[in-house]
Amino acid sequence: MGLWTRKDINTLQMEALAGADVHGNSLKRVLSAYQLIMLGIGAIIGAGIFVITGEAAANYAGPGVMFSFMVAALGCFFAGLCYAEFASMIPVAGSAYTYAYATLGEFIAWIIGWDLVLEYLVASSTVSVGWSGYFTAFMHEIGIFIPAVLTSAPLAYNDGQFHLTGSFINFPAVLLVGIITSILVFGIEMSARFNNVIVMIKVAVVLLVIGIGIQHINWANLDPLVPPNTGKFGEYGFSGVIRASAVVFFAYIGFDAVSTAAQEAKNPQRDMPIGILGSLAICTVLYILMAFVMTGLAHYTTLNVPHPVFVAINTLGPTYAWLGMLVNIGAIMGLASVILVLLMGQPRIFMSMSRDGLLPGAFGRVHSKYRTPYVGTIITGSAAAILGGLLPIDVLGKLVSMGTLLAFVIVCAGVLVLRHTSPDLKRPFRTPFLPFVPLAGIGICGYMMVSLPAETWLLVTVWTVIGLAIYFLYGKKRSRLGKAAAAE
Repeated sequence: MGLWTRKDINTLQMEALAGADVHGNSLKRVLSAYQLIMLGIGAIIGAGIFVITGEAAANYAGPGVMFSFMVAALGCFFAGLCYAEFASMIPVAGSAYTYAYATLGEFIAWIIGWDLVLEYLVASSTVSVGWSGYFTAFMHEIGIFIPAVLTSAPLAYNDGQFHLTGSFINFPAVLLVGIITSILVFGIEMSARFNNVIVMIKVAVVLLVIGIGIQHINWANLDPLVPPNTGKFGEYGFSGVIRASAVVFFAYIGFDAVSTAAQEAKNPQRDMPIGILGSLAICTVLYILMAFVMTGLAHYTTLNVPHPVFVAINTLGPTYAWLGMLVNIGAIMGLASVILVLLMGQPRIFMSMSRDGLLPGAFGRVHSKYRTPYVGTIITGSAAAILGGLLPIDVLGKLVSMGTLLAFVIVCAGVLVLRHTSPDLKRPFRTPFLPFVPLAGIGICGYMMVSLPAETWLLVTVWTVIGLAIYFLYGKKRSRLGKAAAAE
């Protein structure tokens, strides 16, 4: 019975008001609706535009990647409406983990919590690899050459097997994660200010690229808009557009990350829905326009590189060399803000799991001076640095998409369950058009999950088995809710 024990919603709401750890240190409520939107944009605009779009276009959808963004955005919109209901009703730091605990029980909560570790931790690593590509290109442009053995992963994944590349480590990726981890330890308010500045810079760069690039579209690059299928599922054609939507879904995890900051929002009941849905709407429009411009400037087959926007801009010739430089600067700063938001989200999920007894207490420790979950932040940053330094971007990106999609499916299902089990709860924001919206979210996200490659499913299965072993050997025995239920 302990597997399906659920958290009482009223208890969660009381925890949100108290918000203190076992040492009496609580997270600081300083984030406004504007800052939450900026956090969302900070996480959303980055890897999707600057990194993942190129791989998705080159390998799966061609110029049709813009339709892939539309499919992914539709799934995100339905899931975002469900997230907004939960985040306004249960404004605590655990995101989908906490929502699942309240609706589907401890076992499902653990699975989704462990899945979120995969999502945020691996996403941070993925973006750090993309950042390294732009940083290295920028250094090259100004005459500083970093040895290739220090700027790429020592492992590559081809034909279902890992291979040694001859590189030593992706050092720029490791260095960036270390710097951002330090910033996060020193406080959420400073981190939010740092993020706001970077977001304004990278949005300006994106708008500049769209404005100039759209005037120089080579329409031959867009014909055919969706290349014909090669005969294999997921290689161009309709199935390629759908598979690409699952790959670029990685780009939308920003609004999910906003929900992890609920316990630091000034007025979460009002501001969380604004932050989640506002950032999603703004970024979707920019994504579609940017995908159109990139595949119009450069043939999609040339974009499977860590810095595809730079490659697209280079087709404009030396006249716009300055824009290529700006793109590199915008990507360097923009991807850094993505990593900041992702590394901010994961420790707060660790903190919620720790307070429930499912992880050791150190993960929930809040710094007495900076009031941040510093132990979880350091652990997350260290692990992300190792992954970013050793693994290639294609393996990391697909794992993140799988983790994100599963989280969205669970949240959509949770809204349906809670409306049935607790219909009278106060809901500052209500997901409209039930049951259509949650069911549509489950259907679209589930279909995108199915379209991901078999090796991604295999890696996620291995990750899940490891998580189940930790739960049954440690978490289940120490679960505070389980102990309380057994004592009754």
